[in-house]
Amino acid sequence: MSDALVIQLVRDAFYYVLLISGPLLLLSLIVGLIISIFQAATSISEQTLTYVPKLVITFLVTVLVMPFMLSNLKTYTIALFNLIPTLK
Repeated sequence: MSDALVIQLVRDAFYYVLLISGPLLLLSLIVGLIISIFQAATSISEQTLTYVPKLVITFLVTVLVMPFMLSNLKTYTIALFNLIPTLK
């Protein structure tokens, strides 16, 4: 296994991790920012106010984006399994 192949595999793995987790992290960040601005504007310091909306949004986005996530994960896994016979 050459160094270039290892670097390519790691690069692809990071790409797919970002592609799969990106929508969840981005929407969680946006919801957290909106709730923080709301808390600062209204002087509400309730800690649980940030967790429930983030949890609900993360769950909904996971359900909606699951086919996209699974197809990308399946593509990368098949590519890895097809690469196994060529390794020495």
